[in-house]
Amino acid sequence: MDLPDGEPWFGPWTVRRIDDLLHEILGAPGPRSAPLLVAVDGRSGGGKTTVTGQIVGRVPGAAVVHTDDIAWYHAMFDWSALMIDGVLAPLRRGEAIAYRPPPWDARARPGAVTVPAGCPLVVVEGVGIGRRDLAGFFDALVWVQTDRAVAWSRGLARDGGSAEQEAFWHEWEAEERPFLAAERPWERADVVVDGAPDVPHDPATELVVADR
Repeated sequence: MDLPDGEPWFGPWTVRRIDDLLHEILGAPGPRSAPLLVAVDGRSGGGKTTVTGQIVGRVPGAAVVHTDDIAWYHAMFDWSALMIDGVLAPLRRGEAIAYRPPPWDARARPGAVTVPAGCPLVVVEGVGIGRRDLAGFFDALVWVQTDRAVAWSRGLARDGGSAEQEAFWHEWEAEERPFLAAERPWERADVVVDGAPDVPHDPATELVVADR
């Protein structure tokens, strides 16, 4: 297994019900003035979007925010201020959000990053969302652990597999790897999920997680 940049080996892996995991890391459901916030981090191509979908699928009314939308034409990883001002701080105040990061206006991108009022759970997913300077905004952090070679292959296939995309992936990794090595979000994770599980399980109701 290719685990670079200080990532430890995780395991053994166990099948767990998503509902049970959410109860353990977030507590009992109930009325609250602001949504619960969960960060889902992991290397690009590692399965974060899939895991995020599995989580929100268990919570009616849950919403998703993607770091890629905040970082779009801004920076690969230097987007904390935008995330705080436009998304995390308003959500912590119990406000609905309809946020357009500055590059959206500059490049006439339609729409906005939106979360309605009264949302019970917001999952923010993307490489780097488990960084230290955002930790205080989240109720829980999920790290999606995936072999680097598997993540690379998946991501390149997802993005089309062209020579231009492969060149971009090299550029991306040149920033992703030292960023993750410095931040080490797996050390602060409440749950570590297998991003490429080969253990039989029901993806609609279960995740494969590391015993810790």
